[in-house]
Amino acid sequence: VHYSARNDAYMIHGVTGPNEYENNINNNYYTNWMAKWVLQYTLDNADTFTSTYQEKLAISAEEKVQWQLIVDKMYLPEADVKDVNDVDRHIFVAHDTFLDKELIPVRDLDASQLPINQHWSWDRILRSPYIKQSDTLHAMYYFPDAFTEQQKRDNYEFYEPFTVHESSLSPSVHAILAADLKMPEKSVAFYQRTARLDLDNYNNDTSDGLHITSMTGAWLSIVQGFAGMRVRDEQLHFDPFLPAEWDGYKFRFMFRERLLEVAVDHDGAQVTLISGDPLTIDVSGETVALEVQ
Repeated sequence: VHYSARNDAYMIHGVTGPNEYENNINNNYYTNWMAKWVLQYTLDNADTFTSTYQEKLAISAEEKVQWQLIVDKMYLPEADVKDVNDVDRHIFVAHDTFLDKELIPVRDLDASQLPINQHWSWDRILRSPYIKQSDTLHAMYYFPDAFTEQQKRDNYEFYEPFTVHESSLSPSVHAILAADLKMPEKSVAFYQRTARLDLDNYNNDTSDGLHITSMTGAWLSIVQGFAGMRVRDEQLHFDPFLPAEWDGYKFRFMFRERLLEVAVDHDGAQVTLISGDPLTIDVSGETVALEVQ
């Protein structure tokens, strides 16, 4: 970071955030937010380290004061804007000059120009507003409980129309965020895109090899998206829904040396403890105690 006297804030310049279609930008929201979070997390937990680790790290009181100052004054710009449908939104600005770009949504591009990375020069891509994969939204994916539902909705509705999803990492994150926002049609559409990325050759690059990240994203879209799996305050939570055109879905996973199975159909959701110690979880706001039968 560096200190901006004009803004009385700490900034980070010359980075590439998650969006690989913007290089050497200043104050990428995701980068600044994550830097702030990491410093605060370290401050909150440094005193819990063992004496051996404290001696090795040798974090001084002066450093902690400086870190807290950076946390308190990290530059995180916000703005009131209209989305592509002329709806007022309050957003976190992707970086210093994003809103100065010619904000033409992807829907208005000639389909023959997609994917843009195979039709445009790199300098044209850099000047454009197009987002390869989730950028500002990525902070909301990693830390869904750190943002209000309205904040997530405003930013999703503003940024997704500029996202070309030309990364195998992109559709699954948008599927999960859409599910979190109770937007099942969008969630299913992005699940289908991540699940069929190579089968349908969406980005005209299957010949380069299979996208393992997209395969992982398909699993995450169901587990974190449709089933709403989260860990809050050390407790496992689910908030499942079933897409209208589906009969059901089922998956197993390990959680802290326990094997669990989640099954969702038109009759509801069932979570079963296959092996391991008893566990109390939350399913759609209700506490459920699990034991191996």
